[in-house]
Amino acid sequence: MHRFLRVIAAVVPLILALTAAGCAESRTEARPVAGVPETLPPEPAPLTPDVAERAFRTYVTDEDVARAAGDERLALTWTSDGQSQLTAAEFRKAAYDGDPVRRFVYGEPRLYVPRLKDAAYPQWFVVSVDRSVLGRPKSEHTALMAFVLRGPSDHWKLTLATLLQKKAKVPKVAVDDEGYAQALSSDDTSLLIRPRDVGGIQATIAAEGGGSVAAKVMKPNDVTTGFYRDDRHEKKKAKKKDLAFQAVYTATPFPYFGLRTETGGGLVVYSLFRNTSLVAEDPGTPKPEIPDDAEHLLDGTVEGNEVDTTSTMHFAAYDPAKAKKGRPQPKAQMIADDGAVTKAATPPLKQP
Repeated sequence: MHRFLRVIAAVVPLILALTAAGCAESRTEARPVAGVPETLPPEPAPLTPDVAERAFRTYVTDEDVARAAGDERLALTWTSDGQSQLTAAEFRKAAYDGDPVRRFVYGEPRLYVPRLKDAAYPQWFVVSVDRSVLGRPKSEHTALMAFVLRGPSDHWKLTLATLLQKKAKVPKVAVDDEGYAQALSSDDTSLLIRPRDVGGIQATIAAEGGGSVAAKVMKPNDVTTGFYRDDRHEKKKAKKKDLAFQAVYTATPFPYFGLRTETGGGLVVYSLFRNTSLVAEDPGTPKPEIPDDAEHLLDGTVEGNEVDTTSTMHFAAYDPAKAKKGRPQPKAQMIADDGAVTKAATPPLKQP
């Protein structure tokens, strides 16, 4: 009997423990889970000349890696806006022609860094730098390049690059003792042309020629009255083939940038679109041929009776300060340009 009681005494606690465990498993109480730390967004960092220089150096290195590898996708991660369109078109043209993509060699940059509020985005700066194509030392040009950082979690990207024209000079941008330039507001009325209107003035002259009212405030140039002259020539060529040619210059949704110069004027860099159409309006007229500068963007056939193209163009202009009363007023002057056809289409015939 004593032995039996000892066995019972030993078994009962084990049964109770198993029963308690089973009951615990049948309950629906939530089990404790590991805590997930909150991910805080990056702190905004102020833009300084040192930050801008590091961003430029990083871009130059990363751009060359992408171009050396022929990696369009990687190259596009370092660009934005109009520069992305031009980069994509350049890679496609190189592939179409069977050529390697151009690589660049850069000289010592001159950085123009505006003093911005620490928490203000987007941040931006402009660089003036000598640039040549690798293996082609005689190809050196001065490039004006604008970089943008749209938020603290983003990385710096090249949004615009344009090349200084022959005999043109980059105006001296005013830089203070701490290395900062002064950004222009979009509607600065101390200048002959408000910065936001410079592109519109150029586009008007390109459309209307030297007789335009806009020509009173901007000097003739290959990319103003020259565009008008070239387009008239294209219209005459098209008419001889019973085709209709039209070119239209429009604003872009891309950012533009303005910096105060030492003379009180402004350096303004910006973009425009040039849209063209070549149409065989008469059903008996042969279809228009695809322009040479758009072949890499099309499959070689014209489905309907029309070929449309869009060029992305980057410019820089010197916008003088308004002259004091009684003094002669200098005109604005285009100083840099670059661009290429970035889009082409051959729409089918419209159904009546």
